Amino acid sequence: MMETLQVLRGSLLLLLLVAGVCIEGYKPVIIVHGLFSGPEEYHTLIDNIKKAHPGTEVNAISLYNYAESTVPLKEQVKGFTKVLTDIMNKNPDGIHLLCYSQGGEICRGLLSTIPNHNVDTFIALSSPLAGQYGATKFLKWLVPKKWVYLICNTVGSKISICDYWKDPHHMTDYLKNNQYLTLLDGEKPNKDMEAWRNNFLRLKKLVLIGGPDDEVITPWQSSHFGFYDSNERIVEMRNQEFYKKDKFGLKTMDDRGDVSVCVRAGVRHLKWHSDQAVFNSCIEKWLT
Repeated sequence: MMETLQVLRGSLLLLLLVAGVCIEGYKPVIIVHGLFSGPEEYHTLIDNIKKAHPGTEVNAISLYNYAESTVPLKEQVKGFTKVLTDIMNKNPDGIHLLCYSQGGEICRGLLSTIPNHNVDTFIALSSPLAGQYGATKFLKWLVPKKWVYLICNTVGSKISICDYWKDPHHMTDYLKNNQYLTLLDGEKPNKDMEAWRNNFLRLKKLVLIGGPDDEVITPWQSSHFGFYDSNERIVEMRNQEFYKKDKFGLKTMDDRGDVSVCVRAGVRHLKWHSDQAVFNSCIEKWLT
């Protein structure tokens, strides 16, 4: 009789555990769009997530869309903070951030400045994380890239791209005038840097996705925190000063095994969020 009761109790416990897993489901996925973009362009990505993980709540935030995406990133971070904080409060078990292109820079700002955030995984999808020097599809017809730093030095942080434009031939001007990426990277004095670093390290996983045929993110290795030196030779992530000095926690995350790098060839910039192979190999497994 006692053995029968123990078996019944064990079976009941197993059923409750299974039920708990089914009820809990997958963490919500929040998508932050890129420059000159909006949530309407992410239907394929949303469908892929829901097909792979049925029942997942997916929210492509509708904020600073299209032309408004050129608003300075500090202002955008403030706006996204209000929306994201509300979502996090409703999901105490955590969420995932999937941020495309310029959205990756916005998400870096969010993860650094929101205290006690509960973001589990940050997926940066073809984002200029270490800066941008050249946007062939958007700028070459308008102004040569070697002049963009002059414009950014003049207008300051009044246009979003200036917040992460990084001319390797004019680093003194960049370090002096940039008021966004330099702060996130800890390259200039910032009284909040320790708090920002602790906030960033609340992440459980950082996923970096990019590839050599992007044609917009320049250099494409910026999507993996690599960038040019003054001779336009690539300095990989682990040789960057902000990594070696562990300014914002990237080295700590890497040392604990929580940085994943995914390289995909043959993917153009505007196709990353709709490419099935990219989703299958670089994204799906992290959204649990």
